[in-house]
Amino acid sequence: MILHVAKDGAIFFAAIDQPVEQGAAPPRLVDIDGQHVAILFGASEWRSPADPKPIRLDRGLQRFSGRDSHYEGSYNGEADPDLEIMGTAFLEKLRPLAAQLRRKIDFPADQPIFEMVVIGYGPQNYGPEAWTVEYRFTQELLATRDNYWQTRVLRPRFTQIYPPEKKAPKVIVESSYPADEKTPTLQTLLEGNDPRLSVFRSDQRMAKALDLIVKGQAQKVELPEAEQFLRAAVPLLYPKQYFFMGKMEDQRGFDWIVAPQEPIEKVDKNDKNQPPEAPSLRKRPTPQ
Repeated sequence: MILHVAKDGAIFFAAIDQPVEQGAAPPRLVDIDGQHVAILFGASEWRSPADPKPIRLDRGLQRFSGRDSHYEGSYNGEADPDLEIMGTAFLEKLRPLAAQLRRKIDFPADQPIFEMVVIGYGPQNYGPEAWTVEYRFTQELLATRDNYWQTRVLRPRFTQIYPPEKKAPKVIVESSYPADEKTPTLQTLLEGNDPRLSVFRSDQRMAKALDLIVKGQAQKVELPEAEQFLRAAVPLLYPKQYFFMGKMEDQRGFDWIVAPQEPIEKVDKNDKNQPPEAPSLRKRPTPQ
């Protein structure tokens, strides 16, 4: 996930699919509360031999209606109650699925089985914010004879990745799943004058934007240049890899720049819980 907070607090982000294993679910995006979206990584899709239809964590989640009106006090960047509620909602979906894992799982102890990057705007005019929400699990051997293990998902761990500490440079932020400290980030490539990105400096406005990013002033980049650069840089650095891209603005909400390529699931017209005016994260087709 690559995130650039540009001028006026506009947020541009992209998620690139780099599957850990064949058949792994791609990153997916879900609307949280109108002020936040979440990009899902890891075990966001579960399959059972008894049911050919996969269970997806981005489906059937009740959309949060807004922030807790009872929440008072100065917001200091700690996970506020609504984000905690959101984290618990995904925990409740994960726990019964993980409970069906009754054999010992060979999985890195320090790696979350499921992770989200939550992007949006904090309360009380806090401005743009981004968090990683990590879900780890534990296993306990209950029956040695049958090799029966109990699997339990732990409460999520919240880590704020934007904004940075006060007076710290504001740069393009990245988060990877699993954690990857070896692959250079887009920010590192810019600071190192990577030749693949030199083509952008032929344009005067774009060159100015890149200079701001390198100087740690990414929040001053104009919106057209921020969108143009990310839209062109991602396929350049990750050729032939699936990705989607979007933007958020505090007053306008979310919109796609590059929408997902997944087939759109048909809505059951008999579903009484789905109102006809329900919002969609998919772009409507343009009339021909």
